[in-house]
Amino acid sequence: MGPLSGIKILEFAGIGPGPFAAMMLSDMGADVLRLDRAGAVNDVLPDGPAGDLLNRGRRSIGLDLKHPEGVATALRLVEGADALIEGFRPGVMERLGLGPDVCLERNPRLVYGRMTGWGQEGPIAHSAGHDINYIALAGALAPMARKGGKPTAPLNLVGDFGGGGMLLAFGMACALVERGASGKGQVVDAAMVDGAAVLMTMIYGMRQVGFWSDEPGTNLLDTGAHFYDTFETSDGKFVSIGSIEPQFYAELLEKTGLSGEDLPRQMDREQWPAMKDRLTAIFKTKSRDEWCAIMEGSDVCFAPVLDMGEAPSHPHLAARKTFVEEWGRLQPAPAPRFSRTEPRIQRPSPHPGQHTAEGLADWGFEAEEIAKLREAGAVR
Repeated sequence: MGPLSGIKILEFAGIGPGPFAAMMLSDMGADVLRLDRAGAVNDVLPDGPAGDLLNRGRRSIGLDLKHPEGVATALRLVEGADALIEGFRPGVMERLGLGPDVCLERNPRLVYGRMTGWGQEGPIAHSAGHDINYIALAGALAPMARKGGKPTAPLNLVGDFGGGGMLLAFGMACALVERGASGKGQVVDAAMVDGAAVLMTMIYGMRQVGFWSDEPGTNLLDTGAHFYDTFETSDGKFVSIGSIEPQFYAELLEKTGLSGEDLPRQMDREQWPAMKDRLTAIFKTKSRDEWCAIMEGSDVCFAPVLDMGEAPSHPHLAARKTFVEEWGRLQPAPAPRFSRTEPRIQRPSPHPGQHTAEGLADWGFEAEEIAKLREAGAVR
């Protein structure tokens, strides 16, 4: 039983960061009921679990929020919920009659989690956007470039998931803890632009004390340093090096055969490009596996660059069970870990509406009520 066992959460179906937050909370033991659009429900249930791993662990009901009885059903579910997640543009939930004022009046203990890109207010709050836009505005994208190159989006990890879904899950957990003392719910306004900015706190601090330049690819952590980068090996694969501390850097020099030479100081930035060239040539003399045999497990701060097909079978990740196979699908295991209340994946990803009757029944609806809602077209 995970640490959030006994917590009941409503998730209004969306994409990206909202489902990720719901997945995190479900992995921690919460009972998350996903409210999918009735129009997304198939008449015939497809075989096997749905393919979107972000939706794992919860049940789904098909609900028509444009139907008055669908809205009434949602509000009744709100009355029995500890928390709610929604990821629509600002104002959408209010227009549906499901805004925070209405929901908190029905359930004053409700934690109302809101996930947007730009936030609930501000000059561009109502504009469309995606991860790349939010991290660009927060100052997080510009430094993600090699010298002379253009900014490179780090997938959608920084905005959608790190600065978005993870931030929302953290905020909701905080609000649930506070509710234990106050007895009152509240609104959690999680914005990806805010989260991306928070993730940049250390870099903003380094810049203000003169330790970070706005020129990409010239700094300690942006591939400017020869001891913090990836290097191609003789077989066309790559290894990663992060030998920042002096003792780790000394080990890097020893294992690359450079320790006996008269070398520039590690932090002599003018010599970084020349040292980068030297290490580039050295790493190309051996295969990735050969460098693993030399460096892996040492204090060089080394790891092979593995693709998604290779990572799950690496001995360290296999030993830790970082990836698990559940319901025929290989996927990252719940994290973090707990010594007593072990998190787990509760069930496979649902198809929209797969658990309409079951979910409503478990949340207090009688069979006759469910049948009437079906007949009226409010649920499917």
